[in-house]
Amino acid sequence: MLARLSIRDIVLIERLDIEFSRGLAVLTGETGAGKSILLDAFALALGGRGDAGLVRHGVEQGQVTAVFDVPKGHPAAVILSDNGLDDTGEMILRRVQLADGRTRAFINDQAISVQTLKAIGSALVEIHGQHDERALVDASTHRQLLDAFAGLEKDVAALEQLWEARRTAITALEEHRASMERAAREADYLRHAADELRTLAPKDGEETALAERRTTMMQGEKIAGDLREAQEAVGGNHSPVPALAAAVRRLERRAANSPALVEPAVKAIDIAINALEEADQHLQAALIAADFDPAELERIEERLFALRAASRKYSTAVDGLAALAAKYADDVALIDAGADQLKKLEAAASEADKRYGTAAAKLSAARTKSAEKLNKAVNAELAPLKLERAKFMTQVETDAKSPGPQGIDRIEFWVQTNPGTKPGPLMKVASGGELSRFLLALKVVLSDRGSAPTLVFDEIDTGVGGAVADAIGARLARLAGKVQVMAVTHAPQVAARANQHLLISKDALDKGKRVATRVNALAADHRREEIARMLAGAEITAEARAAADRLLRAATA
Repeated sequence: MLARLSIRDIVLIERLDIEFSRGLAVLTGETGAGKSILLDAFALALGGRGDAGLVRHGVEQGQVTAVFDVPKGHPAAVILSDNGLDDTGEMILRRVQLADGRTRAFINDQAISVQTLKAIGSALVEIHGQHDERALVDASTHRQLLDAFAGLEKDVAALEQLWEARRTAITALEEHRASMERAAREADYLRHAADELRTLAPKDGEETALAERRTTMMQGEKIAGDLREAQEAVGGNHSPVPALAAAVRRLERRAANSPALVEPAVKAIDIAINALEEADQHLQAALIAADFDPAELERIEERLFALRAASRKYSTAVDGLAALAAKYADDVALIDAGADQLKKLEAAASEADKRYGTAAAKLSAARTKSAEKLNKAVNAELAPLKLERAKFMTQVETDAKSPGPQGIDRIEFWVQTNPGTKPGPLMKVASGGELSRFLLALKVVLSDRGSAPTLVFDEIDTGVGGAVADAIGARLARLAGKVQVMAVTHAPQVAARANQHLLISKDALDKGKRVATRVNALAADHRREEIARMLAGAEITAEARAAADRLLRAATA
């Protein structure tokens, strides 16, 4: 339910904080006091359309904050979870309207899209009025309301699962059938390609490995001669190592007589001998690495030629041939074994369709039966609302050839406003005043089933007499026993039944240079005085006060 509404700098409202309680809250006040502004501000917080004109003149932005107490498991909490938002049990919806027309939306101080705010707002509040475009306009909601009235939500959820299973089974069948048809058209080609690629047996990365090995072998062939000449010079018959070693030995024998002269030379020659021996080792290793089998090089080149020829033939990179081979093999297997699989998928799809069809037909029958009960209940509410000649009817159009997740029914609320007139959709046939009373009767019957936790009725008593206004007030009070109800009203009979009475007024500020909307919670004598004003007009008489007392006593009787 709505716990608090705070408005800052919206049209005539500078600063407004309203605490709400359970039951029926009425908003009264003279025409032009700001009741519509307050509702427009509330709708903005719920995700309604923004407008730069809502910002109070002279300021850069306006803001509306609506705080709700929401029970666990409520659909609004599910929307929060689906959008990765924190659920603290209290939902704070905030909308900032900038003077340049832009808006920003928040919930629990987390920035969200306006679409998400609107989805959450719709789950929390329904606004009904004579020219309402915010609740029950979409015929798809009529199906949801009928299902809620009949308690069919679990049946609908189960049917949605059967629909998904049916869709999955049919999709699998169609994909398999399409694959078989494609494979059958190319059967000869596929078999030849599959055999050829199976014989070729390409492997991922094979081309790169072969090309690198081939390059190494060809480079080795070119430099092998140079390597051999270098190795002969360093470590072969013409190697200087033996002569250098003999020279070192001779010098070492002289080292004792002249060490200062001999030792540096001996040391340098030793380093040279070691370097030559190391070079000899490297050259021998290089000769071994460069050595190759010409037959192996030929096999590598033939393999590369075969792989690249297949790549050109099948318009596929060499590294993609292995995957292509697997695909062709699967297609051939599909041709060979696909018929059996097709039969299994056909049976599965048929069974899924049968289960869905049976459940959908059962649900349709339950809806048709419940529609009659809903019609009877709503029509029983019409006479006291001065709609005794009207008739409410729930149209259930069943078409098994047009199934959907929620069944095979299209449901829409229709009315006949007078005997002999043509019935039609509720939103098209009923006039503004009639529409609001039809919706009230419907909401009273549905009570807390399929309803948002907060309902707002905007001047639904306009243009009706005392008896009808009293009937409207009685039904709003009944409805408020199940959900929170807010009503903007000019009818004292409605105001007298309220649990909370809020007076909307305009105060002059700055010596009359500007005005601001105010809201005051009325109690006791102040409440009687406002109801008396609603009865008498500008001049409140003793008779009006007495009549107000009678209305208040009757409302609590």
